[in-house]
Amino acid sequence: MKTNTYQSWGRFFHYSHSVIQPAWIQDVVESLKNNRNQILLPYGLGRSYGDSCLNQDQTLMDMKSLNRFVSFNRETGHMRCEAGVTLGDILDLAIPHGWFLPVSPGTKYVTLGGAVANDVHGKNHHVRGTIGNHITAIKLLRTDGTIHDLTPEMPLFKATVAGLGLTGVMLEIELKLIKEMPWFDTENIKFGGLDEFFQISDESDLSHEYTVAWVDCVSTGKNLGRGIFMRGNHSKDPSLPHKSVKPKLMVPFNFPEAALSKPTIQVFNQLFYHKQISKSMVSTVHYDPFFYPLDKVHDWNKIYGKRGFFQYQFVIPSSEKNALREIFSRIARSGMSSFLAVLKKFGDVPSPGILSFPEPGYTLALDFANMGPKTDKLFQILDRIVDDAGGKLYPAKDSKMDPRQFKNYYPEFEDFKQWMDPNISSSFIRRVVKNG
Repeated sequence: MKTNTYQSWGRFFHYSHSVIQPAWIQDVVESLKNNRNQILLPYGLGRSYGDSCLNQDQTLMDMKSLNRFVSFNRETGHMRCEAGVTLGDILDLAIPHGWFLPVSPGTKYVTLGGAVANDVHGKNHHVRGTIGNHITAIKLLRTDGTIHDLTPEMPLFKATVAGLGLTGVMLEIELKLIKEMPWFDTENIKFGGLDEFFQISDESDLSHEYTVAWVDCVSTGKNLGRGIFMRGNHSKDPSLPHKSVKPKLMVPFNFPEAALSKPTIQVFNQLFYHKQISKSMVSTVHYDPFFYPLDKVHDWNKIYGKRGFFQYQFVIPSSEKNALREIFSRIARSGMSSFLAVLKKFGDVPSPGILSFPEPGYTLALDFANMGPKTDKLFQILDRIVDDAGGKLYPAKDSKMDPRQFKNYYPEFEDFKQWMDPNISSSFIRRVVKNG
């Protein structure tokens, strides 16, 4: 067994681990037999921003070599693969046969096991829900050596989806794809503030499968919450080719803190907002720039410097529009800001996952450089607003949640606990659950 240091995507957490690197499913089984006293955590590609993918001073089971396809029914779109297969791998195989992912987050460089463990959502939550809504089977290995073939009606399946990897080691997963083109008919609409966003969002949810907005979180006054609303549907033009965009750019070094100052972000946001001259811009685009604009840049997390960064993502009920206004106002006044501020309205499609994050309302994802106490102070303010609005934070992105908050946000954890594998843990769950 090796010892190695792993870090989360936010680069704030970096811990030493004992590491098991199985190449085959049988290696996983044998490793559990030979390491019965280890407290382990399955690990994919580490794209969680916080510490939910880490297991400080304990053992990680690195699953990325278990990346084989088991079966693919080209008639029905059912695909079965090992848990280390990435979403990019799935797209590369599925698209030439006319199939597409039903749900995708903002990067394709995540494993399917990681996507299920965090029950990822995408731009089309109001139509298709989370990835968990499209998983039809999971082969789960518990650390006692038992293998469970799970289907959606089973309680252990519901615990494993959004279970943060804490119910066992996912060996194989079956996913139901959708019969759609990899091109999108899109429209980008500039909006001058949050009231206009709310109107466009409500209208777009009725006509478009994919909806999301970039928001300028530095703007104030009548421009508070201005931004660009992006909506789209799968193109039906059969003449469009399949092509994939591989990352060509990379960030070779850590950016200095001066590059993350409020004036720098103000300039960036001004340019980004005004680069679209017209109120509306219509185009047909490939899935790579539509879903994965940041995937074009290797190691883009280095932009935030050596101290790392935090992503702060929450959901609040749709009725709490004033809370959303207050959050943008507080960010603008804080002297801190975010290049990335993504605002989306979740729909009411329920997830099968007991601990799933999405629920009806508005979700906002923000990236903040680690500025120490200054960042902590802002998060305490935002936490209070989210708490008062009856919202919650996303475990896959979190770095600061405390046990009181977790208990308040996820009361379902009391039901979930019975399905946890006693020899699996994570830095996150130990942080947010006493005796976790």
